[in-house]
Amino acid sequence: MCAAALEEYCGSIFWNASYLNREDPDLPVCVEQTVLVWIPLGFLWLCAPQHLVSLCRKTQVDTKHLSKHYICKQIVVFLLLLTAIAGLAITLGEDFPPSQASTVKNPGVYYANPVLYAVTWILLMLCQEGVRRRKRSVDSATLFLFWLLLVLCDIFPFQTLLREGLRLGEISDVPRFCLFYISFGLELIALILSAMADIPPEAQEVVKKNPEAGAAFLSRITFNWFSSMVVKGYKRPLVQEDMWELSDAESTAVINQRFQYFMESELRAARVRFQNRLKKQRETSKEKSPEEAFQNGLSNNLGKGISHDVLMMEEKGKKGDEKKNKKDKKKEEKDHPNSWLISTIYKTFKGVLFESALFKLLTDLLAFVSPQLLKFMVSFTQDKSRYTWEGYMYAVLLLVVAILQSLFLQQYFQRCFVLGMKVRTAITAAVYKKALVVSNDTRKESTVGETVNLISADAQRFNDVTNFIHLLWSCPLQIVLAIVFLWFELGPSVLAGLAVMVLMGPINGLLATKARKIQVKNMKFKDKRLKIMNEILNGIKILKLYAWETSFQAQVDGIRGEELKVMRKFAYLTSVSTFIFSSAPALVSLATFAVFVGVSPDNVLTAEKAFTSISLFNILRFPLAMLPMLIAAIVQTTVSRKRLEKFLSGEDLESDIVRHDLSFGMSIIIIATRLSADISLDIKPGKLVAVVGAVGSGKSSLMSALLGEMYSNKGFINIQGSLAFVPQQAWIQNATLRDNILFGSSHEDRRFQGVIQACALAPDLELLQGGDLTEIGEKGINLSGGQKQRVSLARAAYSQADIYLLDDPLSAVDSHVGKHLFDEVIGPNGLLKDKTRILVTHGVSFLPYVDEIVVLVNGEVSEVGSYNSLRASRGAFSEFLDTYAKDQRKQTPSESSNYTFLSLQFECKHFVKHKKNMSKSLQLQDLMSKLYLPQHLLFSCTHKVCVCFLYLFGIFIFSSVRLRTNSSLKKSDDVGDLKKGQRLIEKEAMETGKVIQVKFSVYLEYLRAMGWGYTVMVFLVYFIQNVAFIGQNLWLSDWTNDAVEYYNMTYPSWKRDTRVGVFGVLGVAQGLFVFLGTLLMANASVDASRTLHSRLLNNILRVPMVFFDTTPIGRVVNRFAKDIFTVDEAIPQSFRSWLLCLLGVLGTLFVICLATPFFTIVIIPLTVLYYFVQRFYVATSRQLRRLDSVSRSPIYSHFSETVSGLSVIRAYGHQERFLKHNETIIDENLKSLYPWIVSNRWLAIRLEFLGNLVVFFAALFAVISRDSLDSGLVGLSISYALNVTQTLNWLVRMTSELENNIVAVERVSEYSGLENEAKWVTDTRPPEKWPEQGRLQFDNYKVRYRPGLDLVLHGITCDINSTEKIGIVGRTGAGKSSLTNCLFRIIEAAEGRILIDDVDISTIGLHDLRNRLTIIPQDPVLFSGTLRMNLDPFDKFSDEEIWRVLELSHLKDYAAGLQEGLQHEVAEGGENLSVGQRQLLCLARALLRRTRILILDEATAAVDLETDDLIQNTIRKEFSHCTVLTIAHRLHSIMDSSRVMVLDAGRIVEFDSPSNLLQKHGHFYAMAKDAGINQEDTTVL
Repeated sequence: MCAAALEEYCGSIFWNASYLNREDPDLPVCVEQTVLVWIPLGFLWLCAPQHLVSLCRKTQVDTKHLSKHYICKQIVVFLLLLTAIAGLAITLGEDFPPSQASTVKNPGVYYANPVLYAVTWILLMLCQEGVRRRKRSVDSATLFLFWLLLVLCDIFPFQTLLREGLRLGEISDVPRFCLFYISFGLELIALILSAMADIPPEAQEVVKKNPEAGAAFLSRITFNWFSSMVVKGYKRPLVQEDMWELSDAESTAVINQRFQYFMESELRAARVRFQNRLKKQRETSKEKSPEEAFQNGLSNNLGKGISHDVLMMEEKGKKGDEKKNKKDKKKEEKDHPNSWLISTIYKTFKGVLFESALFKLLTDLLAFVSPQLLKFMVSFTQDKSRYTWEGYMYAVLLLVVAILQSLFLQQYFQRCFVLGMKVRTAITAAVYKKALVVSNDTRKESTVGETVNLISADAQRFNDVTNFIHLLWSCPLQIVLAIVFLWFELGPSVLAGLAVMVLMGPINGLLATKARKIQVKNMKFKDKRLKIMNEILNGIKILKLYAWETSFQAQVDGIRGEELKVMRKFAYLTSVSTFIFSSAPALVSLATFAVFVGVSPDNVLTAEKAFTSISLFNILRFPLAMLPMLIAAIVQTTVSRKRLEKFLSGEDLESDIVRHDLSFGMSIIIIATRLSADISLDIKPGKLVAVVGAVGSGKSSLMSALLGEMYSNKGFINIQGSLAFVPQQAWIQNATLRDNILFGSSHEDRRFQGVIQACALAPDLELLQGGDLTEIGEKGINLSGGQKQRVSLARAAYSQADIYLLDDPLSAVDSHVGKHLFDEVIGPNGLLKDKTRILVTHGVSFLPYVDEIVVLVNGEVSEVGSYNSLRASRGAFSEFLDTYAKDQRKQTPSESSNYTFLSLQFECKHFVKHKKNMSKSLQLQDLMSKLYLPQHLLFSCTHKVCVCFLYLFGIFIFSSVRLRTNSSLKKSDDVGDLKKGQRLIEKEAMETGKVIQVKFSVYLEYLRAMGWGYTVMVFLVYFIQNVAFIGQNLWLSDWTNDAVEYYNMTYPSWKRDTRVGVFGVLGVAQGLFVFLGTLLMANASVDASRTLHSRLLNNILRVPMVFFDTTPIGRVVNRFAKDIFTVDEAIPQSFRSWLLCLLGVLGTLFVICLATPFFTIVIIPLTVLYYFVQRFYVATSRQLRRLDSVSRSPIYSHFSETVSGLSVIRAYGHQERFLKHNETIIDENLKSLYPWIVSNRWLAIRLEFLGNLVVFFAALFAVISRDSLDSGLVGLSISYALNVTQTLNWLVRMTSELENNIVAVERVSEYSGLENEAKWVTDTRPPEKWPEQGRLQFDNYKVRYRPGLDLVLHGITCDINSTEKIGIVGRTGAGKSSLTNCLFRIIEAAEGRILIDDVDISTIGLHDLRNRLTIIPQDPVLFSGTLRMNLDPFDKFSDEEIWRVLELSHLKDYAAGLQEGLQHEVAEGGENLSVGQRQLLCLARALLRRTRILILDEATAAVDLETDDLIQNTIRKEFSHCTVLTIAHRLHSIMDSSRVMVLDAGRIVEFDSPSNLLQKHGHFYAMAKDAGINQEDTTVL
């Protein structure tokens, strides 16, 4: 019926099979005029509305600007409109000629088509205008596809007209013939134009920075826009500056904003669910004993956030007990709102998810078209009577289907990988944001290392799973479709194969749960190992000084051993599941074929059945192999999900603890806040209030409370105005000195200079090459303690806040500098005189000048009042003073002396400037002589001036030598041009060497670590497995020929049994060999992991201290975290896959060449092409991967820096700025990660096209030589070729993944090959009891920090006798600490030597030396572990000895009061002890070691006077038989020394008993006077 109507409409036959049943087939003209016209036009009409919409909208685009490209497109369409009108005119002219009426009218189609076309062309012109008006649009995909369809459909009439013309020898309808070819030409031009991008002027800039924005449709689907990057990367190694800008959708800010929006609502819902769950639990456990409930209430409320208090420790103990009691794991998992993260991710990214799902669906469906085409192809080769064009058609169809499949697949991958990247970004940004607002309780639950792990390991896990998340539905779909198609081929016998698969399911489930348990264990060990590594690296100096490296190395090795055991278990499990899944396809096909031929003698296995089934089974292999891997990955991710949910749903800091109510008259009011007890305080605006009290009396807690970091039970704090905070331990960022002081404020030069002067930083800046632009290392590593504190104070002073919280900022600086800071900054005449200041201090000398003093005792305010009133009241404060302040006769400096000080400073500066141009050595000598010659002058001037002069001089020398950032005194004219020596932290080295050399040696290194025996066996076993695979398929191809041989005969059963038997044996053999190979591989890779890690650890602990001063810790941790993770888990996986893929590709090519020898001709050009694409890609990809690694380190560094400086960032209210900075850092990383993702797609699409060509040529040659081939071989070669695309793709992916992963081995071995310090133990060992006397001799001792820097000590010569007590004093940077560093050989001598009891210390091993000396260091460093471990890591001493030293160091009562006693867990960095307690623990360490020489390095700087007194008494009593060197800031502590050594600029300027020095009126006298000490105070032992 329909056909008849169409025939009337066309005026010719619509369809007749005879058109195709001939050697030269063609389509009927009617089909060409109707169907082939309607397809493209229909497509355009469907897509037109979306373009027309933008015509109606108001547009922001510059509509006046018309590009040449746009004008050309519109002209071409206009011309096409004219051809349509001409076509209509011709028909009208023929039907209604002017002369006489035409008898034969043209059929309807000749009217309808021109009208259809004309309307379409008008519509198209509107669409093109619509495209132009869209913002930043460069072309339209739908319009390109329309032109492509149109040209393809017009090819049929094109050849029909030509063939007809050639057959008749003339053209019957000239006008229409001409019009058709004109319009065809115009269509071709339009197709080419629509394939090109038309970049509007407003997008030009964007396109320069990001070519993707200007890529046309064709370029987008083939990723051609990326080629410029690939070429650049091939020519020279890429650097961060080559990276393109991110588009808005990929930027962190946009992703994070969207994620946070959904996260808030999801988390709110989860919290409600959580509360309801708790309610239910409460109702069910009403019968719980009241006592227990009370206990829980207590532990919840007590000590929340009391940072330095025993309560905290008690609570920790309780928490620990609770955790131990919670045997029920379920409870622990559910003690926080859960199951909200996945839904948040889904809602945030659902658009991309659906897009990628669509592409995946299309890919999967197309995958099943190829086996059907293969079936036709095989039957075509069997039936010799069929026309050849059929074969060619199948070959072309195979190519087209394969190309479409490739395009869809790559779009799917692109979207999934970008999605993975976005998920990781969102999680990283969310964790960072959370870290800024997290409450102290939640923060204490996880260490810095664990929190960093959330963004390194856990976010990465999410990234990896998201990449393949669609396989969850796609794999089952593929399996179902494959089974349906197999049913059509083989009928019910498919069920046998299906049964085999179903049986695999439970086994797999069992393995997955096992794997999950192992994975959780593995993560625990990883966390534990990283935590210890973090601590080792943070406290590396202490480890070196105490020679404790071996103990900690053993700890790490122990954990690593456990971790590897778990890894080996995991690897064995993997190999079992690999065995099951590699033998699955073989077993499935065996079961199916065996049942098929066994069920009935009529069932004969023909080539088309066998090979269609085989290619369907091949499709099945992928989902079957992927499902278990995916399940395992999801299992690992659930662990990460729980960790992330726990952290992200933790409590935030309560923002309402601190109010900002302006109605109060006071600046600060505290009413009954629960610190350790009740406190009430009010502080008037503009006052200077000092807070004093013994160690642990709650001074730091008070500060925390004011910052809102405490948990308050009742009462409130009211603060009016902004805060600035100077913490007890200065927090310095890894940035320039200026950035550290500005801290995000704008730079005003006058104010800046004023602050620099007041904080006594001017002389330091004068002499830094970069001035205030000198880079400060991580944790302020290249500043002295005093300088850090001054920078921290300068930051506060510059911030112009209303209220200043100063937590003991003067403890870390020398007394005269402290005085200067007090006078110029803090005190009544200082920079901050009009501000409200709260000063926690141990320095008694400042107390007379403060407005009010608050005395804390045991967390309670015992007294408040002015200095005089408190002295008069004879209370706790008065006793405190009488005990510790001998001399209060200090006056405020007079104006005149201040003036002298400043003028002198000015003169000094001029002197320095004047000297700038002289050579270094001359300058120093000159300066020395200038300063030493006029000694009478020096001593006759007021001591104030001398002090100032010396002070400046000290700083002058100090800056030139101690500051490890500069290698010469000459200040460069251009600060921006930083010299190598000056940049403290060098950019991370990136290997940029050419591929082959670097890489090959690294591969060899990995193989060596695996062991050569293993390596060879693995290769061999996998090779045999591949041979079995090919053998099995050749056997099958031979089997199918039986169908031809025994045609119309009964098939002998013996033959059938042989066929099935051999097929089965070969199948099982494959599985066994894979299993064996995987087992060997597992053992080998665990060995490699062990070797590489122990080498790295071994070396890092033996690297000299200088390395740690110039390398950010994040960078070293990255080696132990990310790189070792790669070596452990990624490399073995990718190495195995790579090997299997390589063998697979070689096997495929072998089989195709065997079937169609012609194919060898094609192999060579294809291989060359393949090689070039691969080389281009690998060079670029590897650099991008390295850039990704290098730009990832700053994310972690910045994160751990933020976590450690949280209180400062929050106090200043700079969270927003740090969030922005974090976004910038992540963006920098994404700039190299996104191109890397694209580079994979760029490569894949090119390789897939190559693979598609392999299929095409295999089919083509099969058609050409079909007469000489049997159908079995054709089937075999094409089914193999169909598989090659995927395998080729995997091969390159694996090659590049292996190359990228092997970078980890390279990075690990880079740090394994660092230069070591001297040997720990040498052949010359000192006597057992050495040093017996403890006599020290320095013999012309000179030292420098690094080669190329100036000397720090200039020829020290002195003798120190046995049991002498030596005090070492000197201005900041005079070389005091350097002297101790030399004794321990932290820095080695440049010249001269040190003798201890006549043994030259440079001749013995470092451990022999360091074990016989003891130091109480400046910063008390503790490690997480037990108290006992912190005192005696080697378990050398008995518990009695340890209790004895705890008693001597006044910690016995404290330790005895703890639940676990010596086994009490110390938190990371000793966070749960106060600074004073930490210092006392360091004293206990020293008492335990009992060596003949003791060095005290400013040990009492962080301690109040009371504790200081305890320490001094203990040292006097317990170390009376030792030689003691004390580096002092407080001169009081060394007035009883036998002798005092005064250092200045690395030289000894005075060395005598304190009383003699005071009489001399020299350097020491000036310092003593300044500290308010006179001769009556000195008591010589």
